[in-house]
Amino acid sequence: MKILITGGNNAKALKLMKAFPSHFVLLADYGDVPGIITEKYAFSSLCLLNKDSIAHILLNFCITEAIDCIIPLHDFEIEPLAKSAVLFGEYGIQVLLPDADVIADYIAEDKQSFQNFAVYIHGDCIYSSEENAVSQKLSSSFNGVFGYNQTNDLKLFTI
Repeated sequence: MKILITGGNNAKALKLMKAFPSHFVLLADYGDVPGIITEKYAFSSLCLLNKDSIAHILLNFCITEAIDCIIPLHDFEIEPLAKSAVLFGEYGIQVLLPDADVIADYIAEDKQSFQNFAVYIHGDCIYSSEENAVSQKLSSSFNGVFGYNQTNDLKLFTI
């Protein structure tokens, strides 16, 4: 599986790579990005930032790079991608976010620093940075990367 993590120039993106040890991870960001390619990951540029066409830029990039799953970390990408998840799905690309109608419940009102983060796919916690994390099964439509300080207060892991 080929996974795209946006915000690739940020340390949070590098931390998130630990959740996908058996997949190829493409770390991408807007503007200048280091040209590093390894067996397990690579860095790539998403070109210049244009917030008015984020979903289009990312869909085009995902199709061109044969991406299977996208994890948006920039806060300005969250809402447009959640609203476009069905379109991405038509191209076989999973957008790792909660459904657009509930996404606001998981957006932090202020920039928070989280002690831990967890990755949920179809309601299952597939990775947690906390060793003894409680991983209860959630709704099968529950997807995303969430930061938390207390496990009952999940907020999207964004930059």
